[in-house]
Amino acid sequence: MKRFAALTLAVLMLLTVFASAASAVPTAKDSIEIRGPVYNGSSINDIISTLGDAGATMNASNFAAFYYDPNDNVTTESLSIKNVAGNSGNVIGEHGLVYQTTIQPVAFKYAAWGTYNVLRLFEDKFVPLKSSDASKLTKLVVDSKDKFPIKVGESKDLGQNYSLQAKQVNIDGKKVWLELDKDGQHVSDQIITLDGVDQTWTCKLPVLGLDDVPVLKIHINQVFQGTSDTIVQIDGLWLIDYANAMTINVGEFGKLNDFSINGPSILISNKDSFVMPRDSKQEIGHGLYFRIADTPSNMIRFYAFKQITDPGTYQIRGRVVSNSQDFTWTASNFAGFFYYDLNEDITTESLSVSGINGRVIPVNGLKYSTTIKNVPYKYTNWGTYPVVGLFGEKYVALSPTDASKIAKLAVDSKDKFTVKIGENKDLGQNYSLQAKQVNIDGRQVWLELDKDGQHVADQIITLGGGDQTWTCKLPVLGQDDVPVLKVHINQVFQGTADTIVQMDGLWFIDYANAVKISANDEFGNLNAVSINGPTLNIQNKDSFTLAKGSKKEIGQGMSFEVFDSDRLIYYPFVEQTLGNIGNKTIVTTSATTNVTAGNASVNQTNVPTVTTENVPVANETTAANNTTKEEKKTPGFGVILGITGLLAVVYFVRRNR
Repeated sequence: MKRFAALTLAVLMLLTVFASAASAVPTAKDSIEIRGPVYNGSSINDIISTLGDAGATMNASNFAAFYYDPNDNVTTESLSIKNVAGNSGNVIGEHGLVYQTTIQPVAFKYAAWGTYNVLRLFEDKFVPLKSSDASKLTKLVVDSKDKFPIKVGESKDLGQNYSLQAKQVNIDGKKVWLELDKDGQHVSDQIITLDGVDQTWTCKLPVLGLDDVPVLKIHINQVFQGTSDTIVQIDGLWLIDYANAMTINVGEFGKLNDFSINGPSILISNKDSFVMPRDSKQEIGHGLYFRIADTPSNMIRFYAFKQITDPGTYQIRGRVVSNSQDFTWTASNFAGFFYYDLNEDITTESLSVSGINGRVIPVNGLKYSTTIKNVPYKYTNWGTYPVVGLFGEKYVALSPTDASKIAKLAVDSKDKFTVKIGENKDLGQNYSLQAKQVNIDGRQVWLELDKDGQHVADQIITLGGGDQTWTCKLPVLGQDDVPVLKVHINQVFQGTADTIVQMDGLWFIDYANAVKISANDEFGNLNAVSINGPTLNIQNKDSFTLAKGSKKEIGQGMSFEVFDSDRLIYYPFVEQTLGNIGNKTIVTTSATTNVTAGNASVNQTNVPTVTTENVPVANETTAANNTTKEEKKTPGFGVILGITGLLAVVYFVRRNR
């Protein structure tokens, strides 16, 4: 029996070792959110009646997750909230949520060929076999106008096991014999005459019962006869994966489960009522979600977003603008980049253009602005604190009336956590909170804030039914009494072996890396800084041109994408990268900030920039950074306890043999 008890205890100790080791590994956000417009009203019906059918529809112009071709100004997708009988309060009735996608023409990269048809179905881009039928689709393999050579007698790999072979050339007759192969087998061939008119081979095949479906287009630029080789140069190539074409008859996409095809359009709606509980995230289907704010029962506020988990680089864009009109982007139409607090419906940032002459933005015609706003602490008894968005990131202003001195928020939480007397709570960024001593009789707790293992400040808090909060204030960037830490003690537990301090409110800023923005700072082409109390304005000292078909950097990761058209059409965007580093996944936006941190000037490159819910982890000591619900534990501490326990078990077993 003693051996059984010892064995059981040993197993428990092993579990302690592994569980403790796992808890020491930081977590990172593993997705990017591309957000749509915010809908706000007393009910679903109120939102629809206020906005109308057009306002309650999301498409590529206001939802960057939907497919958009900037060169052709083409989109195929929309998501609409319809006025149906079952709508009420926070419920969308049956068939009231409708996803629709419709075939649209886009230009071949080789412009002389005109257009071909595309259709986007959620994240997948398809080429319809017929312009009037959305049921027969395949994937695009290649669409290119780049030049490439093929030697006569050799093959060019086109991808997906398709290849192109230059079989023979008749120089005198100016003819080229080409062959299309699939899996190394002949599919079709053609002799193209080089007459300077249309040196294109359009290969047509029967696919899914349809005759003469264009599956390949090739344009021959010229033929070169060398001393040993004959080279065919091609400057236009388009190919679809016809061998894997498919017929779509029915499909279910999460709660979008009523599927129909009407000629060139696919419509998918909800068979059942769609309930949107407040303070929740609800999946629509195929990576689409609604995020619903924590509002009173007489209000509802929400937005749709696309959750992306595959590593890669993704474009987050603002609303498209045509011609030289004045325009302003905010968190509502540059969604997913500018800072936005859904629960409080608070945004601080804007980007505006004015006075454009032709394609030229004049001096001071581009203006980025952000203004301090107050948001409530998660621990509600503390009231509010000042925040300011800066190029999509949430900062805390050191003073509610000065936007020039800011620090990143590290933790804002109302979740309960415990600290043993004599132990540390890791706050991330090498900050820690220590419970030093407890006076049970006097009902007092002694806490200490450390940075890099060194004492910063401490406080004795009296437990007596009043405000059991320690607000630690420090001098930061020359400003006295800046609140940098708030801790609320819930209770103290005196056990037989340990004394535990339980806390249920924690707020903390990274004051040691606070930054000061001055008039000399530059943010790319935004290089004229002015600070007016709680408002920061940054404009352009120099004019710059929105050249046709260009990407023009604004600054701080933002750029303008300008359409390749005679009419000025453009939009702002940032590119966010979801990538793997070791066992972590981080979300970053490439940007450079010149600011003053503490007393030293810092050039921060590749500053993590995220949407409202995306929290990057910069290194293995920062899992608590920007999180509200995760406890941090001192890395390795649980492992030491586990090993100590195992040694005790070994001693216990030997003693009882």
